[in-house]
Amino acid sequence: MDLYYHIRSPPCQPVVFLARHLGLEFNHIVTSIYDPADFEVLKKVNPQHTIPTLVDNGHILWESYAILIYLAEKYALDDSLYPKDVCERSIVHQRLFFDSGMFQNTTLQAVLSHLRNNPITDEHLAKVKRGVEIVEMYLTDSPYVAGQKLTIADFSIFVSFCSLDMMKYDLTAYPNVQRWFAKMGTHIPDLEPTRKTIEEELRALLQSMNK
Repeated sequence: MDLYYHIRSPPCQPVVFLARHLGLEFNHIVTSIYDPADFEVLKKVNPQHTIPTLVDNGHILWESYAILIYLAEKYALDDSLYPKDVCERSIVHQRLFFDSGMFQNTTLQAVLSHLRNNPITDEHLAKVKRGVEIVEMYLTDSPYVAGQKLTIADFSIFVSFCSLDMMKYDLTAYPNVQRWFAKMGTHIPDLEPTRKTIEEELRALLQSMNK
C-alpha cells in the first residue's frame, strides 16, 4: 500500500495511528502540498490533490475518514473498530462528524496560534472548552468516545486532543478525557517519538511561512 501523506497534517495522523494499531505496512510517500514537485506527483494520483491519499492494489482513496473506514473494514480482525451493528455504527459516525464539523479545526487553529505566539481569543477558547466538555460527556459511562470498544472515532478525536496537549491545555477538570487520552497512548506504537516529530514539523512549516 502507498500512502501519500505528511505527518504534520492532522487529517493524516489518525490514518497513520490506525495503521500502526493494525500493524499495517505502508510505502510512506511524504508529500507536502506546499512543495510544487510533490503537488504535481499527487495530482496524478488524486485529482482533488489532498492528503492523505491511499493506493491499495490499484484502489485509490482519499479523505481521512473514508480511509479510516476502509482500513478498519478490510484489515481489522473483527468489526469492533467499525461496528456492523447499525446503531453502534451511527454513534461512531456521529463522533466523527462532531470532530470534522467542529472540533478538529477548532483545536488546530488554537495550536497554530499558540505555536505562532499569537493570542487566542476568548471566543475561540470558549469553542475549545465546549468541545472538550462534549468529549468529557461522551466518556462519562464509556471507556472510549463511541462506547465500550475502541473505534476509528477514537483515533480521529485523539489527534484533536494531541493538538491541545501540544499547547499545554489544562485538562485537570476533565478526568474522563485524561484517562482516555492516556489509554489511547497504549494503542499506538511509537507514539511519543511521532508526536515530537509532528511538533517539530509544524514549527518548521510555520517558520518557513513567516520568512
